[in-house]
Amino acid sequence: MRRSVREGIVGFSVIAAVVGFAGTMLWLRGERVLSKSWTVTADFQDAGGLAVRSPVTYRGIMVGNVTDIKVTPKAVRVSIEISQDDLQLSLPVQAAVASESLLGGDSQVALTSLGPPPQKNAPLPKSQRCKGQGVLCDGATIQGSESASLASITNSFQELLNQAKTEQLVPKLVGSTEQFDETLRDIELLATQLREDLAKAAPTIANLNEATAQAASASRHINSIVSAFDTPTTMTDLKQTVSNARSLTATFDEVGGDVEKLTADPQFMAAVRSVTIGLGQFFHELYPARTPDVAKP
Repeated sequence: MRRSVREGIVGFSVIAAVVGFAGTMLWLRGERVLSKSWTVTADFQDAGGLAVRSPVTYRGIMVGNVTDIKVTPKAVRVSIEISQDDLQLSLPVQAAVASESLLGGDSQVALTSLGPPPQKNAPLPKSQRCKGQGVLCDGATIQGSESASLASITNSFQELLNQAKTEQLVPKLVGSTEQFDETLRDIELLATQLREDLAKAAPTIANLNEATAQAASASRHINSIVSAFDTPTTMTDLKQTVSNARSLTATFDEVGGDVEKLTADPQFMAAVRSVTIGLGQFFHELYPARTPDVAKP
């Protein structure tokens, strides 16, 4: 009886040891039995100091950690384990490598959901109907990026300086500044010349303004005259005047024709000449011409 109890204890001890060893190995490999966690993969161009067990955060809250890092020819593939099985992240989701501060520190992965809030009936990440429902699912792959840090900013600034040195931006900028100064001087000379030309043209402009004012006044007078003529009474008077002028011209023409006929008649002209001679003799007899007295010696 004691032997059977002793054998049973030994058997249970062996089984417990095997189970404990297997559990320890699974734990060391990052696997969990009956675990609520789920995994996603993020591809980064630069891991930025990530390591296994680096924290994974969402909105500043730790939701998991990094379980594996593999370097491939195209990217650094990072396996992420999320410990909350009810965490719903709307697609698209980005993973960024960030530091605790701008000056540096331990690196971590920050998850960001760029999509709208998930619906109330949205499936959980480990659900079989998760795929195609607009949420991040277990086993999915997301795109990773590197957040800004002092080192990345310094590297970017150094790249800009190297590019500026390679393309000789500083000498070109100096040359552009000198050319700009010359252009400004030319503009100043042109402005001075324009001011001088305007000063010379000031009298002409004044005369033009005066002539314009006189022309405007004359235009107003002409408009007044035209307005005065543009009345029924004035038009009737003008028509009557033109008609009277035509009648007077016709009368002058008739009288001129009669005079021309009389002067063309020889008998009439002879009679006029005789009358003129007779009148001359008549006045000579009435007022004989006196000769001045000549003084006797």
